[in-house]
Amino acid sequence: METAVLRDELHTYIGTLPDQSLPALKPLRLFLSKPSYVVETDLTDEELQIIEDGMMEYRNNPSSFIPLDSI
Repeated sequence: METAVLRDELHTYIGTLPDQSLPALKPLRLFLSKPSYVVETDLTDEELQIIEDGMMEYRNNPSSFIPLDSI
């Protein structure tokens, strides 16, 4: 289903819910508002080295990487 169509359907559904049903959506809203990423702060020395190697590889040959906007 196309995202825009689904978004419109959800808007319509929420717009027609009775007032007493709206609080039931609060847990869903809280769940959806959480970031979809995790920031790791306890990396091992090996993981830090992997990141540094990747950054160095990018600095040396950026054309070998695929830009995010082309994915």
